[in-house]
This record gives sequence, C-alpha cells and structure tokens, in this order.
Amino acid sequence: MPKDQVAAAPRSATPTAVASLRHLRMGWTSIALFGVMGLVLETLHGFKVGAYLDVSNETRRLMWTLAHAHGTLFGVLHLGMAFTLQSAGLSSAPARRASTALLAAGVLLPAGFFLAGIQFYSGDPGLGIALVPVGAVCAIYAAAVVARLCRRTTPA
Repeated sequence: MPKDQVAAAPRSATPTAVASLRHLRMGWTSIALFGVMGLVLETLHGFKVGAYLDVSNETRRLMWTLAHAHGTLFGVLHLGMAFTLQSAGLSSAPARRASTALLAAGVLLPAGFFLAGIQFYSGDPGLGIALVPVGAVCAIYAAAVVARLCRRTTPA
C-alpha cells in the first residue's frame, strides 16, 4: 500500500475492531486539530490581537480556551476508548452505545464552547453553549457504561 493511503478496516473486521479504529482516527484527529487551535490561540495572544485579548472579549478567550482544552482531552479519551474496546473485547450493544456517546461528546463539547465564543452577549456565552450540557451527558454516560462493562469483563 502506498504511504499516502490510510488503512481501512477490512470488510471482515469485527465490530470491536471497527469501533476501535473509529476512536483511533477521532482521537488523533482531535489531538492534531486542537493542537493547531492551541497554536492559533497562542499566536493571537503573542501578537496581542484585540479581538482575543481585550477585556470586552474575555468571554471569547475563556470559551475558546475551553474548546481547545476539551477537544484535546477528548482526543486522548478516544485513544483510551480504542485501547479499552480492544483489550477488554467490549462488543455488546451497551459498548456500541457508549462508543457512539463518546464520539458525540467529543464533537458537542468542544464545538459548543467554540461556537459560544464566536458571538456572545454582554459577557454571557453565545447560543452554542447549549451543546455543552448535551455533550457532558454523553461523556458521563459513556464513562459510566464502559466502567460497568470493564467491571464485568474477566481476563482471558
């Protein structure tokens, strides 16, 4: 296979392998994307850009910093989920729902914070902040389900 092609899960791959690969892709993509976002935020800070640093834009700075931090954190959580799915062999319906919930959380939380910082109102976050609690519930659900499934899994 040429170096520039990405390996895809074989058609005969197990659902666990497919989900694990999905989390690996999401994890590394999130770390790269939000790493770049962090670099952009540092650049805005370094060049003293008023749209980012002015006191009147404190809400924007906070929301975008939270988007960067949560996006990077969820990237690492996705890598952990990929490892957990494979090592514990989690393939049940609850594991698939937890996987989907974590994927949703990894998008909703950072996106909510970022969108809330684009347009804000007198120091209050913008409407994008409504995505944050939904993402948080998805993340907590995923963590609780995986923790419960791992407790039930016995080593081979």
